[in-house]
Amino acid sequence: MSGYELAKTFDASIGFFWKADHQQIYRELSKLRDRGHIEGHEVVQSGKPNKLVYTLTPAGRAALRHWAAKPSSPPSIKDDLLVRLCALDSVDIEPLRADLMARLEHHRDRFARYERILNKLFPDGTASTVADTGKLLGLRIGLRHERTVAEWCEEAIEALSAITRPAGVLLLEDSRNENNG
Repeated sequence: MSGYELAKTFDASIGFFWKADHQQIYRELSKLRDRGHIEGHEVVQSGKPNKLVYTLTPAGRAALRHWAAKPSSPPSIKDDLLVRLCALDSVDIEPLRADLMARLEHHRDRFARYERILNKLFPDGTASTVADTGKLLGLRIGLRHERTVAEWCEEAIEALSAITRPAGVLLLEDSRNENNG
């Protein structure tokens, strides 16, 4: 597979849960080649530039197995929206509601995309190979994640809609309490 083909494949599979731009993929290919984990063979093409096609070496396969045997680290959440929600009494609610609506749409779209991929690759909902089992499990967690986040966005939008007082506006009672306290 060439670097370009790998990057395109990455975007349509692993790219759903691991972010890497094309430049990063090319840098990693270079590192893997320097370590002897992959080999690059130039393929001559007519009418367009030659391309390098990479293959995994035995040392690369061993390194992959070693890496895959290590325990994973649970991901941490780093989300500025959640920080703003923690400061809800000090920020304007309307931009948060708009942000949540955009996120809701994003997660609904991703859910629909995962569902299309699942129906295309696994029409009967089962995997026939070990490799397909991994892909099916990845799609299922993706579907669950997107559905859960979309449901949470709906809940948050509803909660914000129930708040009638704009941030930064003190009611007369609150103003009197501040002056007397």
